Amino acid sequence: MARKATNKLLQKAKKSKSDEFYTQLCDIESELKHYKPHFKDKVVFCNCDDPRISNFFKYFASNFDELGLKKVIASCYREQSEDLFNQISSERGFFYEYENTPKQKSSIESIKVIPFKGDGDFRSAESLELLKQADIVVTNPPFSLFREYVEQLVSHDKKFLIIGNVNAITYKEIFKLIKENMAWLGINLGRGVSGFIVPEHYELYGTEARIDESGNRIVSPNNCLWLTNLDSFKRHEDIQLVKKYYGNENEYPKYDNYDGINVNKTKDIPLDYEGVMGVPITFLHKFNPDQFEIIKFRKGDDDKDLSINGKHPYFRILVKNKKIKVSE
Repeated sequence: MARKATNKLLQKAKKSKSDEFYTQLCDIESELKHYKPHFKDKVVFCNCDDPRISNFFKYFASNFDELGLKKVIASCYREQSEDLFNQISSERGFFYEYENTPKQKSSIESIKVIPFKGDGDFRSAESLELLKQADIVVTNPPFSLFREYVEQLVSHDKKFLIIGNVNAITYKEIFKLIKENMAWLGINLGRGVSGFIVPEHYELYGTEARIDESGNRIVSPNNCLWLTNLDSFKRHEDIQLVKKYYGNENEYPKYDNYDGINVNKTKDIPLDYEGVMGVPITFLHKFNPDQFEIIKFRKGDDDKDLSINGKHPYFRILVKNKKIKVSE
């Protein structure tokens, strides 16, 4: 069954303080299996995760020996509220450190968390102290704070594998990282992220929203991605190009405000065009930095959106082929 757009759901989450989207274990397993060599002897930090219910923590605790991990840390935010009379915060964030000892193995189902002094926000001093211990951060951060979250990881020089909205590609801060080869898209995108568990107060939007056999309420936005700076096989695979520009120029109109041609689909990128091409943002899922150079995003020479005969195609990434094949 075709999915209906569920942008309404994601916009609702973006405006929410809680950002209560919980990742399914099947989606974590589907992505993480491609990065296993990166985790040997590493400390993993899941800093947006209640260790008692987080599927990220469950994955790493269950696969601790197979991955050869050193430690897993999971921390959780709790919004603090003050009593009007005594102004004492009623809730605190908490964390848990797992090192796969016999004692921890036997009590994994009844985790005893360690409370923070504060709310456990990923930006808090307490959370940052845990971040400093970590080698790799893996989680589903708040959609509404994605820019700030990634900026913190980069500023602390951390490896990461995180889930975000596809629209994050269009954020200038995120696009800059991708352009400079400091971050890239993971293996799964869109339908590759099958859905999120949401709490009772979220409406089940979309034709594929469902309640699973465990009673979890699942929504399938179909517009999420994994963003990472962990290397994988996919980013070293060339896009197989079969179409030609010369002889088919009418299929590739030129921009009004930039010396380049428009390409509507990644599969239609011509193999013989030496100049700059505007490609859809989904191109980044197949982007190999050895094959293409990213020039800029969205804007023409006049700093206005790229246009063709006065009309603006959807956002385009301007790229150039490094492995040009001369047309015969």
